[in-house]
Amino acid sequence: MSKIEVKAYGAQAKDAALEPLDIKRREVLDDDVKIDILYCGVCHSDIHQVRNDWGNSKYPVVPGHEIVGRVLEVGKNVTHFKEGDLVGVGCMVDSCQHCDACNEGLEQYCENGATMTYNGKDKHLGGHTFGGYSETVIVKEDFVLSVPENLDTKATAPLLCAGITTYSPLRHWEVEEGDKVGVIGLGGLGHMGVKFAHAMGAHVVMITTSPDKSEDAKKLGADEVLISKDEEAMKKHAGSFDFLLNTVPVKHDLNPYIQLLKRDATMVIVGAIEPLEEMHGGSLIMGRKSVAGSVIGGIEETQEMLDFCGEHDITCDVEMIDIQNINEAYDRVTSSDVKYRFVIDMQSLKN
Repeated sequence: MSKIEVKAYGAQAKDAALEPLDIKRREVLDDDVKIDILYCGVCHSDIHQVRNDWGNSKYPVVPGHEIVGRVLEVGKNVTHFKEGDLVGVGCMVDSCQHCDACNEGLEQYCENGATMTYNGKDKHLGGHTFGGYSETVIVKEDFVLSVPENLDTKATAPLLCAGITTYSPLRHWEVEEGDKVGVIGLGGLGHMGVKFAHAMGAHVVMITTSPDKSEDAKKLGADEVLISKDEEAMKKHAGSFDFLLNTVPVKHDLNPYIQLLKRDATMVIVGAIEPLEEMHGGSLIMGRKSVAGSVIGGIEETQEMLDFCGEHDITCDVEMIDIQNINEAYDRVTSSDVKYRFVIDMQSLKN
């Protein structure tokens, strides 16, 4: 198979800065869509992979799974996209497409392992896949998404991860108008959880340790702000929540939040991919409460999310950067110095 050389930014080792690289992409196959990348969001997962925090990184790593761009070319079998269409690519570029999960539209839980947009197994060229910190990407049609033209294109990119990560559990646990929903943590994920729950008609409570985030939370759509360090306030809200979306990205104590749930209600973890503090079993048993987890969404649900955003004019709050500033942006993300998501103007790669 012939290969195409593409400009990119990536890291050669876990302790290396991101720098310009040349990578190889496959030629456009019959079922493929070639995309000119306009914008790529910066996800905390990108940083974890670059720095090998999870112990499974492959180098050189070219991150980026919040991709928005225009179609440059399509293969002869492609029917849903044409040159010039505004499209997106999220965390996956392939899956087995025949297991039970894939048959149910849950490619993110593919029983044979979904192919991730970067650091996944590249079945065409060998080695591993490269992500959206690059000029172009070539993706199988089934994993390309249509992006509503009415949305602010640059602020749409993080919907492909931060957006679907928070939308999917709200939908799966059937949050509806009038439900009392708590969103724990106001960051890249949390700010999208507030926006989605508000648009679904829920009574939204932002739960945070930081009183100085109250004003922002209400601007985003929160009806109330609950300071989790305030024991009296936590007692006042005990047993009153229909659903909790926990976006905290690090190890923390779940027990105080479990006390907030109604009988038969659920708290869903979407941020902390690591060990958590011990839970007290009695807190779950006495009230038949649940703690669950969720990761992104399938392709059909991700398209549903994008369409929902188009209907409700929902995008992410972003700060734009050039690719040359990516290392500084990583440091700012790890010190929580961004509101609420960095997005790279990929035209800067041509400079």
